Formats: sequence, C-alpha cells, structure tokens
Amino acid sequence: MSEDFLSKILSQFGSGGSKEYVYLSVTPGVGLEMCQIDVTTSPKSVKAYAVRELAYNETSKDIADYEVFKNAVSDMYDELKINPKCNVIVNLPLVSMGTMNLPLILSDDQLLVSITSEVEQTYIFRRMEPTIAWQDVNVNQNTDSRKILYSAVQAPVIENIRVALATLGSTLVNVDISVASYLRALDFTGLTSTQMQDNVTWNLMIVNSTGYSLISLVGKTIVDYYEEPLAIKTFEGDDIYNAINSSAQITLMSYPANYLYIISETDMVSAELLASKIQGAVNVDFFENNTFKKHEVMPVSLDVLPDNVLKISMQVIGAAATNYSDFPLHFQFIKQAKSSGGGFLAGAATEAPVPITIGEKTFEITPTGATTLSGILVLVIGGFLALLSYVLLPNIAATKQQALDSVTIKNQDIDAQVSKLDKEQQTTGSFDFKGEVDVVLKNNRAKLMSYSAIGQTIPETVWITYFMTQGDGLVDIKGAATNVEDVYVFFKNMKDSLLNTKLRLQKLEMQSGSVDDLLSASESQNYEFEITNMTTDQLAALFGKLLGTDGEEQDPNAPADAKKSGNNAPANGLLGNSPIPDLNKK
Repeated sequence: MSEDFLSKILSQFGSGGSKEYVYLSVTPGVGLEMCQIDVTTSPKSVKAYAVRELAYNETSKDIADYEVFKNAVSDMYDELKINPKCNVIVNLPLVSMGTMNLPLILSDDQLLVSITSEVEQTYIFRRMEPTIAWQDVNVNQNTDSRKILYSAVQAPVIENIRVALATLGSTLVNVDISVASYLRALDFTGLTSTQMQDNVTWNLMIVNSTGYSLISLVGKTIVDYYEEPLAIKTFEGDDIYNAINSSAQITLMSYPANYLYIISETDMVSAELLASKIQGAVNVDFFENNTFKKHEVMPVSLDVLPDNVLKISMQVIGAAATNYSDFPLHFQFIKQAKSSGGGFLAGAATEAPVPITIGEKTFEITPTGATTLSGILVLVIGGFLALLSYVLLPNIAATKQQALDSVTIKNQDIDAQVSKLDKEQQTTGSFDFKGEVDVVLKNNRAKLMSYSAIGQTIPETVWITYFMTQGDGLVDIKGAATNVEDVYVFFKNMKDSLLNTKLRLQKLEMQSGSVDDLLSASESQNYEFEITNMTTDQLAALFGKLLGTDGEEQDPNAPADAKKSGNNAPANGLLGNSPIPDLNKK
C-alpha cells in the first residue's frame, strides 16, 4: 500500500496529509546541522545534510541568538528543498544529567519534586525553570527502590526553539540530548555492536572542554552515570592527557568493564591519543567527533557536498536515527515543557490532530476519525482472528498447556532451591557482598591517592626511606633531603594533594649523630624528616618498643632508622617486608 493511497484513506477520517521529518543538532564547534538518512539503501546512508554557523554559549548552555537560529533553519530548508511544514526533532548539548535512588512507592509527581530539588542546585537552574525528564534504569522489588536516570533542559530554551520553528511553519515534536544521541548513533551505525550485546559490560567516555562523563552499561542497559569536571582549557600539550588519565584511573576502578569506548567532542583532546595513554581498561576503542576526525560517521550519498562529509557529527546522526534505533533511552521533554502562556507546548496536550507515523511520513487525523478508524480495524482484525481460531485454537491450547506444565515444574524446582538457600543462609549467617566491595574500593582509592601524591609532588633532592598508608587515611612517611627548603616544599605539596588528612611535620633534624660528626664531616649533611597524621599512641602501636629492657633487643616491626647500628631486620612500610598492624583493632 503506497503512502499516497494511505493518505487518501486517512483523509476520509480526518485532516489527512503527511509531514516530513527533519532532524537538527545544535553542535558546539560545528554549528547548526540538518540531516536526513536513508534506510532503504545498503548500507544505510545520509541522504541530505546542511550546516550553518551558530554561536552557542557554553556558560549559560543556550543558543546565543534565536533569530540567527531561525534564519539558519530557513536557509537549510531552501538548500535541501524541504517543505517548512514538517516535523522537527532537535538535539541539544547536555545541560544536566544524573542518577537518583528513590523509593518505589513515590508517584510521578513526587519523583518530579525530588528531581527538581536536586537539579535546582546547579547554577543554570537557579535562574531558569528546568524541564525535567527521567527514565528507570533499575527497579528492585525486593528493596522497594528504583534507580532513575534524569536529565534537565531550560524550559525557555525549548520554548524559544518551538516559537522560532513555528514562525517557519514547522512543528517541534521532540527534543533530545547529546548523551542519548551518542548512544543511539553508536547503536544505529554498528560502531559498538560488540559492546551492545547481552551481559557485556562496557563504559562510554565522552570528553568535552569542561571534563568528561562516563556512562556505565551492560549491553544496551544503562547502569550508572558519572561526571568528572576538569579544567582542560588550563592545560597544555601532554598535560591534558596526563590529567585525564590520572583521574580516569580512579574512576574506572569504580566501574569495572570489559570495554571502554572514548568519544572526544573537543578539539583540545584527540580520542585516539587518549585511548593510547589511558590506563585501567582492557579493550579500548575511540571515535573522533572533532577536527581530528579522519572518516565519516556513516556513508553519505553523492548529494552531500564533499566539504561537509567530515563535518557530520555523531549527535545529528543519533537524532536522525530516532525512528530507526531501538536503543532504550528516551527523554520526553516536550510533554512537560510549558509555554510562555502557562499552558503546554502545542501538540503536547491537545487532542487534535492525532499523528500516525509510518516511516518518514506522519498522517494526521482528528480524534473522532481516529476512533472510527480504530473501531473498523478492531472489527476486521477480530473477525480474522475468530476465523483462524476454529482451526488453530485446539493445537495452540494443547501446546500452551504443555508449556505451562513445563514452567510449573521449573517453578517448583526453583522454589525448592530458594528454600534450600534460605535455610543455608540462616544457618551460616549473611555476607554483605556489596558492603565488602565498597570497603575494598574505598581503601584502595585512599592508598592509590597517597601513592599518586608522592609521585607527583616529591622534589629531586628528596628521597623516601619509609612509607606506610592504610585505607582509613593514616599515613607515615620518613625520608631525607639535602636541604631544609625542599623538605618544606615536599611537606606543603603533600598537604595540598591529600586534603583533610591533617598531615604534620613530625621530625626534621640533621642526619649526623653528634656535633663532633657534623664538624668533622667533609661534605654537606643530609636532613632526616618524618611526615605523618598519626598520633603518638598510633606510632607506638605501629613500631612497638624500639629497645628492650636490656638495652639490646629491638622490635622486628620497627623501621630501619629506629634500630641500632648493624641490625638489618626488615622494616615496615613501602620498603619493608613485615605486615602493617591494624591500628583500629581494639
């Protein structure tokens, strides 16, 4: 059945006609993009594309001039010979996104209040009303809780876009955000077909000019979302990659996965170079969504200007794939966005007309016509099914009964296993697996930060002879230096790197044992120091007695510099082999 014929049929029940779909993307660094794709070709390709310059304010997360936006859309309509009376889907840069764990009992209105309270903590939504959309990422019936992924866009931004398009005769039907567009584009183009498999864990890292975000997924299911702000513009050269790598090492420890996929949307960072430097991931792949791009996102038709091929962003492809990708992430901003008159956006809360979408076409009919057409379709389909039931129903019933019996038997076996496990758990006690994992990650993170701080802050004239750190934040460092100034430099750097650790300079003295040794020394003397945040009692518990009552015996746990001359027993800490005592043990 052709679309023209279907249009004539539908016109008998309502307003009839069809509207073309057009996809726009506000892409910082590129401008305003317009795109349409063709899924009838093999492989699928971009059949129409145009781009215009458009200033975007990164600070306020807003289009700088909506009159320029409107004129750019009009110019691209003319260039691509598109009827302005069309439906438009717009992709916008991410403004706010996060996750929340909330009780399952909360209604949608209560959820909206909770999310709004969280969103309004950001500086943007202290000045502008937010339009909020959310989606469940995990529902736990056992704990009566749900984990939601939410996003927010300024309501005036959506309204300004709607008004600008309406003056051209176009209808804004949906607003998407860059994170969702990225995931949809990766799915549609097959760039992450290996990662988007059932039970495959992977992370998507998106690098921009203000830091990076990490989306943790299992196949196509989003598990968590994390943002790490970094002042990338303040770094130069390899310092950018070192800063991202240092931060990502700790972040990736909290999100273990089989794959890491990196997308860079800033010209300051090459995704390829970052992928070669990143540590803490096994299988790393990347895509350059910036000036480092070497190949297009997907094939393009000959109608696309050659100069524009590499400009096509992954965001506009994701927006254009809205009707073709089954990636399960959809934010419905239009249904909640209020217009300046206090009502809802046109088409969001009204009953007329009712759109029916088939491919790239939308047929609109009145509610009465839609009801009549639905009734006719129900009668036709019902009569057809009733006719088939006389032949197929007996066989279907027998097959379904066999399947039901099989499922019943399996359920009984599962119930028996669950009962057995419950009894075993009551007998042996419970083990909090998540709690233990959290403790390990927290302790390893604290230790890793201590090691990293020493490596980044130690002057060349300072060396460490002893180092101890524990997951509860206790630190003890012994060392030597050729001058006092570098000891203080190292001490200050450590305090700045390990905030809230209350480090103090416990000891600073010359390495000589006596004044005579100092006066007779032909070379300059070194200075011994100790930096710690441990109390005197904790230090005593760590090292034990330095000398026994007979003046000869030494505790084997004491550090090398605390023992008598000639005693080579191993010391505690980084350079020793003896175990570190648990200072919190009562």
